[in-house]
Order: sequence, then structure tokens, then C-alpha cells
Amino acid sequence: MNTYDFAGRTAIITGGGQGIGLTVAELILANGGSVAIWDRDEKLLAELNAKYGEDSKLIALRADIGDMVSVDAAVAAVLARFGKIDILINNAAIVGPNAPLWEYPTKDFMDVVHIGLVGTFFVCRAVVPHMIAAGYGRIVNLSSVAGKEGNPNASAYSSTKAGVIALTKSLGKELAKYDIAVNAVTPAVAKTTMALSQDPAFLQMILGKIPRGRMLELSEAASMICWLATAENSFTTGSVFDLSGGRATY
Repeated sequence: MNTYDFAGRTAIITGGGQGIGLTVAELILANGGSVAIWDRDEKLLAELNAKYGEDSKLIALRADIGDMVSVDAAVAAVLARFGKIDILINNAAIVGPNAPLWEYPTKDFMDVVHIGLVGTFFVCRAVVPHMIAAGYGRIVNLSSVAGKEGNPNASAYSSTKAGVIALTKSLGKELAKYDIAVNAVTPAVAKTTMALSQDPAFLQMILGKIPRGRMLELSEAASMICWLATAENSFTTGSVFDLSGGRATY
């Protein structure tokens, strides 16, 4: 297992109550950092706060990234607890139903885009000014191989994740004159509750596209994300890092 220098660093991880987000949180904590987990699941948040306690380096907050008021309140709570924000992991998203575009429920399409893309914009908009003021920051946005290739019967999710890639490239250029790196990762299907909740036939289809022939392990995703979130990643920005097991063609 690699080690990372997160001593004195504070991270926000959206959608961090489980899956990749929680695995990243645990790795940052194990390497000396402080973590604010944001999620909408009250049960997961209560379990995390009970596990780590009020005086720990972890705080779990209810935050709806699709609501700018909720985002601003969560940022204020993190600053009140830890005094700064060094790292932002934009992990929260929803996948929506599986259906061809001409049959896709319009509200579901808007919900998927609003949480995964507009929500990522909201969080960056709220956090970036604090990083600029501090002269330091690391942002890692979770896109998907679906954002590169487009999964059939998942137009909302694919469009959202393509948008996250473009947002990453734009923001990376805007912040290039600061010591703030903005990068994205593009996981293939991973062993998460969200992924495993999809239609089994759809899961089998996308699994069949992965040359490695298996799902992405949460620890594998966390390793790459954590390196991108370190000070050691001092030059690369506006880039996309593949986590697709060989599926991606570019």
C-alpha cells in the first residue's frame, strides 16, 4: 500500500458516505489528513459520526450538492471545524434509470445532470475562492469512462460525466496560475452500491467491455485519486486519468 503526505491537510469528499468516496476518506485519514464527508444519507452520516466521534479528524455532514444554499452551509461548517479547505473530491452523483434516450424520463434526465454536473459546479464555485485565497488546492472530479464513450441506455449519466470532463479542463486552465491542480478520473464500473443497483443485463454489458475482465476495486480508485490530491501532483492539471481497465480508447 502506498503512503501519501496529507499531514495538516483538510479534504471535502462529496458522496463520501460509502463506496469510492469513503475509501478515499479512510486513506486520507490514515495518512494524516482531516476529512469532511458530505452526503444526503442520514443513516450513513450518523454511523460515521458515531464511529469516529466528535473530536476526530472526520466530520460527516448532510449536504445536498444540488442546492447552492446547502453547499454554502456545508462549506461554512467545514471552515468552522477545520479552518481551511485544501482538497476537494467531487464524487457525488446519481446514475438514473436505464432506458433509450427517446424513452428516458425527462425528470430523471434532469435530476442526473443536476446532481452530477450542476452539483459539481456548485461545490467548485463555493470552494475554489477559499483555495485561491490560501494559494493552494487540489481538486479531483470523478467522471466515468461513460463520459468518454457514452453507454447505451445511459444517456443522462454519460452526458453528465462528459460534462464533468469539460468542466475539469476549463477550471484547470482557469486556476493554472495558482498552486491549484484540477484533474479528473474516469472509472469503469466499480464495486459500489450505486453501480450494483443497476439492471443486471446492463452491468453485464458494460463489464464485457473491460479488457481486464472485472470491476474496478475501490482501493484501486482511491490510490489514484489520493495521489492526484497530494502536493506531489504539482504540475499536472486539467487532465483526465484512466481507471477503465483498458476499456477507454483515448
